[in-house]
Amino acid sequence: MDRTERFYKIEHLLSERRVVPVKVFLQELEISLATFKRDIEYLRSRLHAPIVWDRDAGGYRFEASAPGEARHELPGLWFNASEIHALLSMQHLLAGLEPGLLSPHVAPLAARLRALLAGDDHSPDEIERRIRVLHVAARPVALQYFQLAATATLKRKRLQVSYFARSSNATTERELSPQRLAFYRGNWYLDAWCHLREGLRSFSLDGIKSALLLDKKAKNVDEATLDEILASGYGIYSGKRTQWASLRFSPSAALWVGAEEWHPQQKSHIEADGSLVLEVPYSEDRELVMDILRHSAEVEVLSPETLRHRVRDALLAAVKNYAPLITFKDFRNLVRKDD
Repeated sequence: MDRTERFYKIEHLLSERRVVPVKVFLQELEISLATFKRDIEYLRSRLHAPIVWDRDAGGYRFEASAPGEARHELPGLWFNASEIHALLSMQHLLAGLEPGLLSPHVAPLAARLRALLAGDDHSPDEIERRIRVLHVAARPVALQYFQLAATATLKRKRLQVSYFARSSNATTERELSPQRLAFYRGNWYLDAWCHLREGLRSFSLDGIKSALLLDKKAKNVDEATLDEILASGYGIYSGKRTQWASLRFSPSAALWVGAEEWHPQQKSHIEADGSLVLEVPYSEDRELVMDILRHSAEVEVLSPETLRHRVRDALLAAVKNYAPLITFKDFRNLVRKDD
C-alpha cells in the first residue's frame, strides 16, 4: 500500500468509525508507528485534515465542523490536465506580477499553490522542471494600460485611447465604454462600446498606445447583447451577422482536427474516405482564414463561396513569394479549374 492509498484508508477509517485507536490504524495499514505518525502529520500540515487526538476516547477522530462548514475531503489522487494547467498558470502569473496593491497577499497565495503542487514523490520544483506551460505568441501589454482598462471596466467609467489597428495599419483616437476584459489565445482583449464607431468592438490591449480614464459614466450594454454580438461568431473577431463555414480536412489532418474544438457550436462528421467535414459559425473571417491556412493543402473550404475565394487569394499571394522556384506547370496545377 503506497502513501496515497494510506491517506484514503485513514480518511475512510475516521469517517466510518468516528474514533480510531492507533493499534487499529497500524493493523489496517500494516505500517510502523513512526510511519503512521508521519502520515498523520502530513495530513494535518499539508492537506489541512482536521484530525485530532481524543484522549478520553483513546483514539483519533475528525474535529467537529462548524455549522454550515463543508466536511473535509482529501483531494483527488493527482491533478487532471485542467487542474495542473490552472495551478502552473497561476504560478507563472504570480511570478511575473509586479509590486503593487496585491503584494502583501501574493506571498501566502504562492506558498499555498506550492503546497497544493507538492506530493509524495514530487516537489513543486520538480513539477516545474518536468511539466511546462508555454504561452506562445502572446503579445506584451503595457502594465499601465491594462490597469486603466481594468479600472474603467470595473468602475464603469469611459476610457480615451489612442488605438493602433493592425488590420488597417492606422492609429485612431477613440472614446470607449468598457464592458469586459477577455483573455483569449494568450492575449488580452477589451470588449467595449466604441463611441467613434457607435457600436461594440473588441480591442487588443497591446494595440493601446495611450490611455486616459475619463470622469464620465460608461454606456452599459446588457450581457445578452454582448454575447449575441461578440460571442456568437468565430473567435475574438465574432459579430452579430454570422454564417457557417464548411471545411473538409484530409484523413491525416482529420486525426488532429477531429480532437479540437474550433467553436462551441461546431458540427462535424467523418466521410467514407476518412476525411472530416467541420462546420463552424463565423462573422468576420480574418481569424478563421488564419486557422484554415495552418492546414494548407490538408483542407478545402466547401462553402461559402466568399470564404473559398478569400482562402484561395491568400494561398495565391503566398505562392508569389516562391515564384522563382515554381514553374508555369506547377502554378497551373495549383489553381483549380472551378475557381
